[in-house]
Amino acid sequence: MFDYNWISGNKVYTHEMINVINPANGKVIGNVPISGKKEVAAAIEAASRAYVSWSKLTPSERGIYLIHWAENLLNKRDELALLMSEEQGKPINEARGEIEGSAQFIQWYAEEGKRIYGEVIPPSSRNQRITVIKQPVGVCGLITPWNFPGAMIARKVAPALAAGCTIIVKPASETPRIAIAMFDELMATKIPAGVANLVTGKASVISDALFEDKRVRKISFTGSTNVGKTLMKNAADQVKRISLELGGNAPVIVFPDSNLDVAAEKIVENKFENCGQMCNGINVIMAHKDIKEELINKIKYLVQRIKVGEGTKAGVQMGPLINEAALQRMEDLVKDAKEKGATVLTGGERIQTELGGYFYSPTILTDITEDMDLIQEEIFGPVAPIMTFEDEEEVIDFSNKSPYGLAAYFFTNDINRVYRISERLEYGMVGVNGTQLSVPQAPFGGMKESGMGREGGHFGLDEFVELKYISLTLQ
Repeated sequence: MFDYNWISGNKVYTHEMINVINPANGKVIGNVPISGKKEVAAAIEAASRAYVSWSKLTPSERGIYLIHWAENLLNKRDELALLMSEEQGKPINEARGEIEGSAQFIQWYAEEGKRIYGEVIPPSSRNQRITVIKQPVGVCGLITPWNFPGAMIARKVAPALAAGCTIIVKPASETPRIAIAMFDELMATKIPAGVANLVTGKASVISDALFEDKRVRKISFTGSTNVGKTLMKNAADQVKRISLELGGNAPVIVFPDSNLDVAAEKIVENKFENCGQMCNGINVIMAHKDIKEELINKIKYLVQRIKVGEGTKAGVQMGPLINEAALQRMEDLVKDAKEKGATVLTGGERIQTELGGYFYSPTILTDITEDMDLIQEEIFGPVAPIMTFEDEEEVIDFSNKSPYGLAAYFFTNDINRVYRISERLEYGMVGVNGTQLSVPQAPFGGMKESGMGREGGHFGLDEFVELKYISLTLQ
């Protein structure tokens, strides 16, 4: 099942296949095609042909397909959530919430596509008329990650289609079946053939084909900063438009006037969601010296009660890491920290289960120093280092030293500090007294080496349109 790609409205099969692994037990649960340059070329050709008519539809006409797609996803949310949990590992409740959130994004863009407004600009002479219109950028390649394999399909596909673009999607090889299943529901809307295409296979082969073809006018990628830098270089050859949502190294700062119960709860929710595998997930907890011990105790109490297990089982709050490499990385980061003086308060080891799988215990570390690898790098797992600070200047300087700038969080009840800190933190997103950032109407994205471009809100539509200035001289 799901052993096909979608090209020009048809299911396409190949002889070579990729095994898909359940990270909870390490077993093969299915396989998907290895598409090569031939299949990618066919998808680009289909998208290029379909663009001519799709781009001419009204936003309302395009929106009908999106609304229908969202309805289909909601009608099948339980089976889609189970599929996602099996191949990605996240708890079934998180997976169900991701499907529902995906539908919200799609519904929102079905409406927001109707509000791609232009402008009329005052002229420089009496017989001049100046207008600015927005037109779809064209055929787009969309490359999605494995950590939120449903949400990232919706967040890229919905604005692209709403803007009038046609697309080729390349989902992550770790989690391709949920992408195919979501495309099944998009195809069920009878969307015109070629408007939306999906190919699975080796990332380098597919991305190279997308970058080499001049008919592909835009690439949107979510993934690691190192890969993003390579793609940015590839885009230069054709000055191809590109959006990049890359790595993060998010601090959370807890000031002494905070509600510590709320802070601890929200920090734990964010840090251990999806087994810590979130680009906007907390990387380091910065506790003011006056409340450090109390905050640590509250966090420890919550973390020690996290139920770890197979995501499809009832009551599980944290599933496995995505693969053995991710598990080994947690061991290496914790080992490095311990060798440099860190103390393990709880966790700090892989969990052996009858299933096998890639489980790592929810972990808290203290006595953290800046030279430790887990402070310099994105952890992307269920390990929470806690550091101490004494004043605002110190913690802002520390936070802004990072080359990353995706998300930052802080807790305070001082309204003056809210504005003061928010404006000084060099991050694309700042959460104050909360840690949930992804909503359809707001721009998700970062600064510095965390990427460029935004997903969400009308800003997300802007990524898929070109501005055209028209100057008319009256005769």
